[in-house]
Amino acid sequence: MPTYIVFTKESTLDQGELDTYQSKVGETFKGHPVKILAAYGRQQILEGDAPEGVVIVEFPSTAAARAWYDSPAYQEIAQHRFKGARYRAVLVEGV
Repeated sequence: MPTYIVFTKESTLDQGELDTYQSKVGETFKGHPVKILAAYGRQQILEGDAPEGVVIVEFPSTAAARAWYDSPAYQEIAQHRFKGARYRAVLVEGV
């Protein structure tokens, strides 16, 4: 069953840290079956407050999504995202 991780950037804290994250995160996908479905595209807000940005990535399973997210390579790079902005990250299974 496909599984998605949805990242919403709520507010920027340190653009330099985000730039470091952006420059390195692509490397963490190597060897993982991931498809980027959306990355900071134009938004049309239908309800609630607008996030600064949205990223949606697809994996073939929850196990595959967790394997990437929990990997040492991603967790090392994610520290820059944590310092750079307030995000929400949600893993959701498809139907």
